[in-house]
Amino acid sequence: MLVSAKEMLEKARDGKYAVGQFNINNLEWTKAVLLTAEELRSPVILGVSEGAGKYMTGFKTVAAMVKAMMEELKITVPVALHLDHGTYDGCYKCIEAGFSSIMFDGSHYPIAENVEKTKELVAVCREKGMSIEAEVGSIGGEEDGVVGAGECADPNECKQIADLGVTMLAAGIGNIHGKYPENWAGLSFETLAAVKEKVGDMPLVLHGGTGIPEDQIKKAISLGVAKINVNTECQISFAEATRAYIEAGKDQQGKGYDPRKLLLPGTEAIKATVKEKMELFGSIGKA
Repeated sequence: MLVSAKEMLEKARDGKYAVGQFNINNLEWTKAVLLTAEELRSPVILGVSEGAGKYMTGFKTVAAMVKAMMEELKITVPVALHLDHGTYDGCYKCIEAGFSSIMFDGSHYPIAENVEKTKELVAVCREKGMSIEAEVGSIGGEEDGVVGAGECADPNECKQIADLGVTMLAAGIGNIHGKYPENWAGLSFETLAAVKEKVGDMPLVLHGGTGIPEDQIKKAISLGVAKINVNTECQISFAEATRAYIEAGKDQQGKGYDPRKLLLPGTEAIKATVKEKMELFGSIGKA
């Protein structure tokens, strides 16, 4: 059964570890993440961007697939199905589809509008027992057409959003989506500490978890980050393993072209990446 992310993130905050959000893009991705979480006894959040949701033919399809897969695989660890960087309309579609958690990304709106829309969605989620993430500042890079320069969040604006009763808060601290450039300045722990001072016990979210050095990940967790998002690293692992399989000519041997064989190396690579991240985040055995 899908659960709200609230309890798992509060436990992570108190235990000084982080729960990984691993974005899913198809059946293989979902299966790999769920099996790894179950094997390692780790809570997990399945992230679905609006683009990925559309690719998988809609949020209802995604929710049905995840719920059925959890039942068939006998998954017993806590799993939240979460909309990643959702629009206002996208949030309502996921609420209707049966997601257990949403993120409303109102960071590109003026703060007053961000507050107004977030407040409305908080009330709906509270009624339905869902968790909700909000964002202040911007996450650098591009996510479904929303481009951010990686501006650091205003701690006072973070407090305004946190006071609405959101479950978790994504505050821009210099992090970006995708690969980090060589001249990246690193995370702004000064901003993170200032945000933490304003929002108190609110579990914080670190987007762009691919490519952040391990020491910075651990420091962020020590300063209140309880959820870390990973997507690009799984995509890279999948692509590299699939490329190696094809370049070795294995797709030409026997029935190596069968998609169940062709996609297996990439699926195993995702598992390895998820395991590595769960070890780094400290969530293993915390289910």
